[in-house]
Amino acid sequence: MTRNLSKLNRRAFLAGTALCLSGTVAAAQMKVADLRGSIDSQELGLLPNAADDQSAQFQNAVNRAVERGRALFLPAGTYPVANLRLPSGTLIVGVPGRTRLVYQGGGGQLIRAEGVSNVGLTGITFDGANRSIGDFTEGLLHFIGVRNVALDNCEIAGSSKMGLLLDRCSGRVENCRISGAAEAGLRSNEATGLAITGNSVTDCANGGIWVHRWREGEDGTIVSGNRVERIGARYGGTGQFGNGINVFRAHGVMVSNNRVADCAFSAIRSNAGSNVQIIGNSCLRSGETAIYSEFGFQGAIIANNIVDGGTIGISIANFMDGGRLAVCSGNLIRNIKKEGPYPPEVAGFGIGIAVEADTTLTGNVVEGAPKFGLLLGWGPYMRNIAASQNVIRDCGTGIAVTVVDGAGSAVITNNIVQGSKEGAINGFRWLEKSTGELNNVSEFSNLTVNGNQVAA
Repeated sequence: MTRNLSKLNRRAFLAGTALCLSGTVAAAQMKVADLRGSIDSQELGLLPNAADDQSAQFQNAVNRAVERGRALFLPAGTYPVANLRLPSGTLIVGVPGRTRLVYQGGGGQLIRAEGVSNVGLTGITFDGANRSIGDFTEGLLHFIGVRNVALDNCEIAGSSKMGLLLDRCSGRVENCRISGAAEAGLRSNEATGLAITGNSVTDCANGGIWVHRWREGEDGTIVSGNRVERIGARYGGTGQFGNGINVFRAHGVMVSNNRVADCAFSAIRSNAGSNVQIIGNSCLRSGETAIYSEFGFQGAIIANNIVDGGTIGISIANFMDGGRLAVCSGNLIRNIKKEGPYPPEVAGFGIGIAVEADTTLTGNVVEGAPKFGLLLGWGPYMRNIAASQNVIRDCGTGIAVTVVDGAGSAVITNNIVQGSKEGAINGFRWLEKSTGELNNVSEFSNLTVNGNQVAA
């Protein structure tokens, strides 16, 4: 008899789980809360759609739920609150799109958690209402030193600073929607094991997703499957702002399978990020260089990306500052333009792929770069470049390689160059064309240029 009851209980549990998985998202969220023995916030005096500030009631409800080891369920409605503190073990579940926490301003912030662990927020909209945030923080939601923070299927909108700020945190941000931030949508500083996946970050004034460190070091953040669109550069500059996904001083970061479109500067920009992987992304209509690996990095793989639009497709640069060691393969670059968001500097705009040191370029396709299809080296800054089996079509100069004294070695073999308007493969001293065609010519001992197919 006991065995039969056990089977029935197990079947009932599985049936309930199936209902959770097969119903609407809202029903699923409530079912998750039910399975964990949630407390309905109304039981603790927290009422949706109240006219008055509910901060004290909300904080009390969170604290009581944590004390009892249970999730706090928020029914659909609006909750006017500010300066909420989340203790360890907080789990708050709302109805997606219908449970809204609206920031009341007053020089504070909406949510803060510091030095705690295991904090989960699911199915909640956080509305900053564009109200002023205090000088003590840069984010509407700010997590500091939180171990295992989880935001799932939440919405963060209308922050007068950053939407979501994570300092020294581990955990995950997934399936969330962040929009309308006056600065960056999401910024992580010195992550300790973070995944940023499947989110939508749109219409932010200064940046999309930032993975930063105060000091260079191993970071290991995974940024994958996100949609980042319409990112501005409110603070101007030449690329410090206005980037869809920005990696700064963070090593071992993976940026993969994201769709990044209509950014004022770069779709993906890695500055001093060693061992970065930028793989399988779609980068559309960038206002400046679409994909950057720059300054003091050592190690970058940039592969299988689509770049459609930008002033430079891919730049792997700054050997003079220690930037070196890269693989650039299987990328498709097209619709590059010569006009940029500021007066041209260094080599200027209109370049498909530019590289400098200890780099292989294989299997890339570049079409329609008005200045150079491939730019190999810059002045004396070139070392150990191998460019092979690339297709360069309808560019100004197909392949430009530096021939300035002191430049290192380059091998240019088995490429197809078609329809170049100003030359197929030529040597340059800075921006001055200084050789004729170099294919199968041994004029420079540091260059091997042979086996390339050149067509009109």
